[in-house]
Amino acid sequence: MSSKDIVRKFYQSDLAIDESIMDFFHNDCELNWNSSKGFSKLDYKGVEHMLSGVQKSYLSFKFRVSHLLEDNNVVTSRYTIYATTIERPEKEDAIAHFISIWEVKDDKLFRGFEISQLADASSESLNSYAEIKV
Repeated sequence: MSSKDIVRKFYQSDLAIDESIMDFFHNDCELNWNSSKGFSKLDYKGVEHMLSGVQKSYLSFKFRVSHLLEDNNVVTSRYTIYATTIERPEKEDAIAHFISIWEVKDDKLFRGFEISQLADASSESLNSYAEIKV
C-alpha cells in the first residue's frame, strides 16, 4: 500500500468510534502540532491519550479532506474535522481546519506536522475545503 493510501485510510476513520485507530501510528511516532492554543509535541502515548479524550467527548469525529498529495513517503493533507457532540447528537459541526504533513515509515504514521485553526462556519470558508481532485 502506498503512503498516500495509508494516510487516506486513516482519514476515512471516525476517531470517536474506531477502537483500532492507534494501529495507524508507529510506536515511535511524533506529532508536532501548532494550534490556536499553541504548540504541542506528542509521542505515541500522547496521541493515544488525546484520542481517548476524543472518544469520551464525541459521538463522531470525522475528516473531510480537500487535498491529499504524496511525495515519496510524505503525504500532505488539507481537511476539516466535523464532529457530533454527546450534548447535541442531532447536529454535526465543523470543528477545525487543518493542514498536516505525515511521514510514513513501516506503513504507519511516523512523523507528523500539523497546523490548525478553529473552523469558520461560513459557507464560503467551508466550500473552500470541498474535495479537490488532484
